[in-house]
Amino acid sequence: MSAYKPRILVIDDEPQMHRFLGPALGAAGFEALRADDGAAGLKAIAQSSPDAVVLDLGLPDMDGKDLLRAARAFYAGPVIVLSARDREAEKIDSLDIGADDYVQKPFGVGEFLARLRVALRHRLERAGAEPTIQAGELEIDLVRRLVSRSGEPVRLTPKEYELLARLAEGGGKVLSHRQLLTAIWGPAHVDDLPYLRVLVGQLRQKLEPEPSTPRHILTEPGVGYRFMR
Repeated sequence: MSAYKPRILVIDDEPQMHRFLGPALGAAGFEALRADDGAAGLKAIAQSSPDAVVLDLGLPDMDGKDLLRAARAFYAGPVIVLSARDREAEKIDSLDIGADDYVQKPFGVGEFLARLRVALRHRLERAGAEPTIQAGELEIDLVRRLVSRSGEPVRLTPKEYELLARLAEGGGKVLSHRQLLTAIWGPAHVDDLPYLRVLVGQLRQKLEPEPSTPRHILTEPGVGYRFMR
């Protein structure tokens, strides 16, 4: 079964940092996404729903802390701040704003990857989600991003997987249309309900034994969706 690679978005304007982190992330089983400035980084967070963000504070078009504030309005995943700034106040400010960790440049790749794995693990713990969720014939491995049905792998697009993971992590709670649209497409799309309906339909076709009478991805009319085992 081929695994979904967790996607790590690196927002940094230094080409050498991407040349350093890209291969290191790939060798460690991640997919590296790249943004070279703050505007591109915010857009990538909204559109790509990365599993984690690695953020440099010294961006050419905005301070990284301003980007972090903006991203936290719609992005709940882990953010690891990178910076050459060594003042303690910078670290405290970044953590207070919503960073999960702070790594000072220069750094070793081993330590960085260890901190990244911890941040990803803590995200699941904060959400109260089990690492693996079993629902009838479905199995969802939230750590390795694997989905199978009756033991056979199911290939999902990044947004299909993101929607499934959000619903599954909800533990049977209803997630509103607004919550899901913001989490998957960003705050500019909170009214684009057709996007969500199409994605739900695609998931049901791939996961439900009878998509027209779903067992797992249930509609709460006028409110949102919930995942039931």
